[in-house]
Amino acid sequence: MATIFSPSAVLSSSSSTTTTTTPKPPLTPPPTKPHLTIPPSKSPLNLATTVAATALATTILTTSTPPYSLADTTYKLYYGTAASAANYGGYGGNSDKKASAEYIYDVPEGWKEKQVSKIQKGTNGTDSEFYNPKKKSEKEYLTFLEGFPRLAPKDVILNNLALSEVDLQDLIASAESVNSEERKDEKGQLYYVYEIDGIGGHSLISVTCAKNKLYAHFVNAPNPEWNKDQETLRHIHESFKTVG
Repeated sequence: MATIFSPSAVLSSSSSTTTTTTPKPPLTPPPTKPHLTIPPSKSPLNLATTVAATALATTILTTSTPPYSLADTTYKLYYGTAASAANYGGYGGNSDKKASAEYIYDVPEGWKEKQVSKIQKGTNGTDSEFYNPKKKSEKEYLTFLEGFPRLAPKDVILNNLALSEVDLQDLIASAESVNSEERKDEKGQLYYVYEIDGIGGHSLISVTCAKNKLYAHFVNAPNPEWNKDQETLRHIHESFKTVG
């Protein structure tokens, strides 16, 4: 008798048969382009540091030479004798100023000494004067008067100085401010210190008494020079003191 196979039987038999699959050979990948190495980007911190360093270098290179007052100024020490009109350095007397000095102050290198005449000494007591040759109205000088055993009140002293200084009178009359104070040196000697800020100029004045004399040290400058050389001018002003 013939055997009849049902479709289910065939399917059942096929599902149980193990099929061996021959592995295909691996595919050879297509040639690739050369790999380019990209450097890592700088971190924000490194970038900020670079920008700051660049800005600093630019500032250093573009900064102009500091003004005269801010540069390293050198000074020479002046010895003043406060001699009378008839007998002082250059016209007789002790030629060794250091040995006979009654006061000292600093003078910036490059400033010139103005020779004081006997008439000038006899009129307002000017004993020494130096000026900046680049601007002759920028100067320092000292006057003295005999017969002052001690200082009078500050306002009286300043008014008396103005009587013999026409320029000082004008400066005080046009002043925007006049400041005064007292200070003492290491020996306890009293000084009156004045600062006058005028429309056209600036003046620093130190006044003290010693050896029965009144000494007044002036530092004057027009406003443009004062604004530029203030540090140097204040140094000159503070360097004045009596000796001996």
